[in-house]
Amino acid sequence: MNSKKIGFNTICTHIGEIKDEQFKGAVSPIYLSTSYAFEDVDIKRYPRYFNTPNQEALCKKIAKLEKGESSLIFGSGMAAISTTLFAFLQQGDHIILQRTLYGGTANLVNEEFKKHGIEYSYIEKQTLEGFEEKIKPNTKVIYIETPSNPLLTVTDIKAVAALAKKNDITSMIDNTFASPVNQNPIELGIDIVLHSATKYLGGHSDILAGAVIATEKNIDRIFQVAKNFGGSLSDFTVWMLERSIKTLGLRVKRQNKNALKLAKWLYKHEDISAVYYPGLKSHPDHELAKKQMKGYGGMLSFELREGLDASTFQKELQLIKSSMSLAGVESTILSPTLTSHALLSEEERHLQGIKNGLLRFSVGIEEKEDLMHDIQQALNKIKILELEH
Repeated sequence: MNSKKIGFNTICTHIGEIKDEQFKGAVSPIYLSTSYAFEDVDIKRYPRYFNTPNQEALCKKIAKLEKGESSLIFGSGMAAISTTLFAFLQQGDHIILQRTLYGGTANLVNEEFKKHGIEYSYIEKQTLEGFEEKIKPNTKVIYIETPSNPLLTVTDIKAVAALAKKNDITSMIDNTFASPVNQNPIELGIDIVLHSATKYLGGHSDILAGAVIATEKNIDRIFQVAKNFGGSLSDFTVWMLERSIKTLGLRVKRQNKNALKLAKWLYKHEDISAVYYPGLKSHPDHELAKKQMKGYGGMLSFELREGLDASTFQKELQLIKSSMSLAGVESTILSPTLTSHALLSEEERHLQGIKNGLLRFSVGIEEKEDLMHDIQQALNKIKILELEH
């Protein structure tokens, strides 16, 4: 079979699987050994070197999904992000980042980079000019996240990638919210793609993992740091992630569809004051999202109208879980102020436009009518409480 011509769901199901030559099982066997032979072998395998049979196989699948040459998998999304950044930055270097980033990434930059003598600049406006004016002679990396967490802002991937190449800068993107189903940044010129594989790649809220995809040359550079940082992934989790990715296309397409319906419904709702979703025509980045994305994703954020308490609303939900992570098959909701962006100061959150009453909604695969009913019944209950007070 010519793997260059097969479809997305076929890649999810078949690329990177390990053939069970002994028993002819339908799924990849798990190799749980942490100790392998070193004499008379082509590869000296060791889990911390990212080259066990299951690790290697899964990396082929993820690289193929993101249309990259190679990939590495890590114990968490932050392990992938931190290892990759430190592979390309050293004392005296400078990095440009957009302001609207995952809170953990921003916290890494704010707390660790000064210790290592790495300069950094945040851009306030995600325009090409905004990035360009921050470039210095020592700028080595431009780092973006699109759609962003939690306000779903959209950055022009192709323009940023071109700007980076023009100035001999490495471009990186956190593609977690979009997933390979909706967006392939390498095709748009980005050098390095990162994922919290805990989210859509895993998709069942039961594993912790990260991934980075790039050219073989860049992956080797990241590996040289990764083997020292020790952020490798256990083979049982690797096996679970490989299993989960088999349904990636099916899950995310359903989540895309549900999220668009829910966003349109919430946008018209009298008790909702704002909805952030790139699939809405009212979204300031809608045209750009339509241009560079194949689907708008399963993530959206919204704010309740004044007088309705967001915390009480979450407690009244019966189907949608109040939960810290995202992108599982089940719908979840959280307050970024208390979770994903809690490490940032109130001033930093304000600069990103994150209000205390903002709710981030990860739409699952349930029937959309059931999700709407759950939101409505919770709103009805808190409106009664509002009247009582």
